Amino acid sequence: MTNAQTSSANDAVMKPVKILFEGMQKGDSAMTRKAFSTSVTMATVGTDKSGKPFIKNESSINDFLKAIGTPHAEIYNEMIWDEKISVDGNFAQVWTSYAFYLGKKFSHCGVDAFHLVKGADAEWKIFHLADTRQKEGCKIPAKISKQFE
Repeated sequence: MTNAQTSSANDAVMKPVKILFEGMQKGDSAMTRKAFSTSVTMATVGTDKSGKPFIKNESSINDFLKAIGTPHAEIYNEMIWDEKISVDGNFAQVWTSYAFYLGKKFSHCGVDAFHLVKGADAEWKIFHLADTRQKEGCKIPAKISKQFE
């Protein structure tokens, strides 16, 4: 593959990820829903206040979409960097660092791990999203953090 083909293939994989974050910024649950396949699972991996590891599984994105679409005072800004994309046929994975801001206020950071499937229409859709969340130890690039000063 040439670099142009690789870049084009990576752009196609990243398209639903970008749609997800644009929908979040706009508070548009219908737009956000378009990023996902019909069957979706979500999970957050972290540690509780006592330091014990946990995994919180969601078998539906309905609550997530409701939160996006319910009017809220602050814009949901999830900024990503250092994307790592892997593709095998109709399966792709995106692993990326992120920082989440409510308006201009930092909320948390971590890693997003997306699993995507390419459908019969040749469009990629997210079918699984897992993340980590932390409030400290974030190494947010200056080009991102300066946007929220």
